[in-house]
Amino acid sequence: MALAASPRALRTALPAWVLVAGAVTVQILYPLTPAPLRTSVTVLSVAVFFLAAVADVVRVHGTRGGLVLLGVAGGGGLVAESVGLATGWPFGAYAYTGTLGAEVAGVPLVVPMAWAMMAWPALVVGRALARRGAGTVAVGAFALAAWDVFLDPQMVDAGHWVWARPDPGLPLVPGIPLTNYAGWLVVSLLIVGTLHRALPGGPRRSGPAAALYLWVYASSVLAHLVFFGLPGSALAGGVLMGLVAVPYALVLRRDRAAHRPGTRHRGAHDSAAHGSAARHPGGHGPHVRPGGTL
Repeated sequence: MALAASPRALRTALPAWVLVAGAVTVQILYPLTPAPLRTSVTVLSVAVFFLAAVADVVRVHGTRGGLVLLGVAGGGGLVAESVGLATGWPFGAYAYTGTLGAEVAGVPLVVPMAWAMMAWPALVVGRALARRGAGTVAVGAFALAAWDVFLDPQMVDAGHWVWARPDPGLPLVPGIPLTNYAGWLVVSLLIVGTLHRALPGGPRRSGPAAALYLWVYASSVLAHLVFFGLPGSALAGGVLMGLVAVPYALVLRRDRAAHRPGTRHRGAHDSAAHGSAARHPGGHGPHVRPGGTL
């Protein structure tokens, strides 16, 4: 979150924050939209969320970072989905119903955009909650895959895709096979692992990424429970995605408390270590302020 942010850092982060606000606004409007228009709002929601994630990764890692996110998460998601459609692996046999707009290799373009829009926040969550590379990838992959406990039931209920063999599934979440979640975890491990290696030295904190991830978690619980009539996925997703979202929120809260005026910091040694990491390759890099980022 915003820790000792300079005016220049605030200006740099402004495009990402504007797009975050846009994504939140569109998602708030979704359940209030007449049913015939909801598919268009779904596509718009993903597009704005996707642009917010790209803007944030560009802010942190530069244009190259944005291209890496597009290639690894967007391209990787497209390949995984097209293989899944053709072979049933790794998700299980399913088919899109043609309601989500333009397609490539049978996959709606909005789908790889969705992979990319959540891959960056998930990586930031992994970096915040784990210290080592393998742990970062594992936590980030789970943070990404757990989101599908909300996504799939909502999209199936809306008629955007169907499963050939929907059982066995998670308790309280009928109609979605367990193979789907296993496939999501496998693909998420590959995507997050590749992003972590391709974008080294990234921040353990990012305000826009944090806002996107925690908004998706909280709003999904509320929407499934109140607006979509899916209490089972509200509970299952609330628990599973909450395994990372709740600790992540607590870490951010602790950091904000630690950086309030008058609060004693951990010490000069930590500050020196952060400063060194920011100055040398493999550290935080020139886009990140020591001790955190917007």
